[in-house]
Amino acid sequence: MTASATRHFTIVPQGPFSLAEAATFGFGQRNAAPFDGVMRLAFCVDGEGYSRQAGVAVRQDADGVVLCEVSGDADLETVRCQVARVLSLDHDAREFLEIGTRDPVMARLLTLAPGLRPPLFYSPYEAAAWSVLSARRPARQMALVRTRLSEAHGTTIEIAGERVAALPTPEQLLGVTGFPGIPEVKLHRLHGVAEAARDGRLDCDHIRSMDPEDARRELQQLDGIGPFYSALIVIRASGHADVLPDQEPQALELAGRLYALGGDATPEDMRRLGERWRPFRTWAVVLLRAAGPRLLNEQA
Repeated sequence: MTASATRHFTIVPQGPFSLAEAATFGFGQRNAAPFDGVMRLAFCVDGEGYSRQAGVAVRQDADGVVLCEVSGDADLETVRCQVARVLSLDHDAREFLEIGTRDPVMARLLTLAPGLRPPLFYSPYEAAAWSVLSARRPARQMALVRTRLSEAHGTTIEIAGERVAALPTPEQLLGVTGFPGIPEVKLHRLHGVAEAARDGRLDCDHIRSMDPEDARRELQQLDGIGPFYSALIVIRASGHADVLPDQEPQALELAGRLYALGGDATPEDMRRLGERWRPFRTWAVVLLRAAGPRLLNEQA
């Protein structure tokens, strides 16, 4: 992809947004890294069976406007909508701030992580692929395998002076017959994910059009995707803002400590607390996990 293919768009956040918080969050396909002012994204583009890839250099100016430089020939509006979803810029965060008026713990967390919005997987396809790769394996180790797989069989794009590899498209992934660090059973499951993505079953619009529980049940028909990973795909890849993750061990532990529950929160506790967080229960749990340790360190 050459400089001649570079195009631009901007996104004006509604409510607070911090690109630095998003870039250093570390989640799923990304590792937390020092922030040099640019968030580099390389991904398979929504639609057409995820058959195209794009690179995006994301910056934020002094007025908070998000400036995006795109490499590749994918439809610009599709890329813009996908970047907005990945950075949770497709929501108005001003209403999110209101949960602080109902919940003193959330008010403090909002102060400690100003402008944090949940950074998402690039797509349900990439979340499903990550789920298969990372299951029962150390996340850091499998992140390296994913990078090597992307470099060998995906597309490497120069983004703001760095070369970043995008995950193979479903067709590219189906052409992989073996790869170091990926056992045969996982590769077979990855091919199942690729077939589902190519056929439209992992389109974001398709998943978001369904009731979240129905979407989870459908995703669990994929080999290697159980209850935990189906929730991951629905909640952290499709862009829902108000689906409550009530089974995450880290969130339960942090909620128990921050709300002085005398032990880890139970799913029932999370559902009770979640009533204060509507209509941003997903965002609230992400904030709890991201800023909760900062608050505990401050209180220590």
